[in-house]
Amino acid sequence: MNISIGGYSFYNTFLEGKMDVFGYLETVKYRYRMDAVDLWNGFFIDRSDSVYKLADKSYIRKIREALDEKEMRVVNFAVDGAHLWDPDPDLRQRLFENALVHLDAAEILGAETVRIDTGGSYKGSEPMTDEQFEYTVKRYREYADRAADGGYTIGPENHMGASLLPREMKRLAEEVHHPAFGFLLHLGRWKADEAEGDAMVSPWTVHTHFDAKTAVHPGAEEKVRSLLAGGYKGYWGVEYNAPNNQYVEMEWMIGAVKRIVRNASRVELE
Repeated sequence: MNISIGGYSFYNTFLEGKMDVFGYLETVKYRYRMDAVDLWNGFFIDRSDSVYKLADKSYIRKIREALDEKEMRVVNFAVDGAHLWDPDPDLRQRLFENALVHLDAAEILGAETVRIDTGGSYKGSEPMTDEQFEYTVKRYREYADRAADGGYTIGPENHMGASLLPREMKRLAEEVHHPAFGFLLHLGRWKADEAEGDAMVSPWTVHTHFDAKTAVHPGAEEKVRSLLAGGYKGYWGVEYNAPNNQYVEMEWMIGAVKRIVRNASRVELE
């Protein structure tokens, strides 16, 4: 079963100084016995500036060596601090340059899908202005061209700003119109059209994330069933940064997601 563990799930353990990226890889491989990693740049960035500085390439290569030693794949590389849009053109340019550095890292790591956000507020959301939309489409086309050459897909998560509006995500995908463009769908996380949102963006979904709220939602199986019916073949990522007891909480989450996916798959086969 295609289950992965989002790196953010161990953020509190990381903050306590009890885990680094290599410990995360060890945990995924040997504690949970998974061969796919759902990597998050939060383990190896400097957050002292709004544009998060990535560790140098020699460190990224060490991560790749650790992946290869464990025969692990990077099914998603989630990037914070390199989103596309900011109203300040100077900051926007710096974010763009940072995104390119992260794409270098994604290619070193062999990432199969990459998440770089649209930009905007994490708390609020509103449709993109014409200027923002044109800029966002342009950049994602550029990134998708590069991704196609590198054999991966790239796009945003419903994570911040306009990406929390499924109609905006759909509009964006239709305008970018590129085979290497795809969404990381965080199931059920919308600021509008929540009931229809997941299905609305399913044709462009290349990776997914479950959180604890989704894992106990009575409609979770239907969400998975809808994606499977649309041809989804990617990973079901578990992303839950529990306040404590993270190793045990993750065991619960993995079991819950496996149950949901198995039940939905069984009905789909029938």
